[in-house]
Amino acid sequence: MHVTAGAGREDRQLPLPYAPTAALFDLDGTLIDSAPAILAALELAFDELGLPKQTPAELMRFVGPPLVDGFRLNAGLTGTANAEAVATYRRHYRDAMLDSPLYDGVAELVRALHAAGVPLAVATSKHEGYAREILEHAGLLDCFSAVSGAAAGDLGGRKAQVIHAAIERLAEAGADVSRPVHIGDLDHDVAGARTEGIDCIGALWGYGNPEVLRGAKALAATPAEVGALLGVEV
Repeated sequence: MHVTAGAGREDRQLPLPYAPTAALFDLDGTLIDSAPAILAALELAFDELGLPKQTPAELMRFVGPPLVDGFRLNAGLTGTANAEAVATYRRHYRDAMLDSPLYDGVAELVRALHAAGVPLAVATSKHEGYAREILEHAGLLDCFSAVSGAAAGDLGGRKAQVIHAAIERLAEAGADVSRPVHIGDLDHDVAGARTEGIDCIGALWGYGNPEVLRGAKALAATPAEVGALLGVEV
């Protein structure tokens, strides 16, 4: 990957066919390695609800998509049983969620983009309040102009919806959202970005792979490569 030097972002020859005006980040599997905390909370929730135990590999299917979909597709729960499962999981996850470290290079990427004046947002299916707490604990909350996630009463934010809300909030904050890009690690990141008419950069350091991220505009093996794609040295 080659990015020529220049005085500013607009002066650089970018690997993307345009210079993105804003960057939206997924949270789980992109900024933080949340799988251990999520799986621990799921195991406790399954036990409390009397659901058949699932293997760690099976529980990984819950990581990323909205919780309501996870419990419907992977545990067969609908209606009030689904809502109870989501609430039970969130109660257990609340106790473990801060044990989710940033991936190597993520803090440097976010701070470099922020310092370069790139408007940043988080678009996550996670409970929005939890997302804010996690980002604050990691020391990165102040770098983001917007955080969009599931509301307290929601069963889980749909990806396209939280991306749409993040773009709206960036615009309300005065950011140029004419050419935003989303960075995420799973297929629903690609699909959600496509629904909103924006490109997705696939984060290969997360829980996805090139096959899962098929359809992404570009793939990045490291956070530093995302910086290069956006024309910012990390």
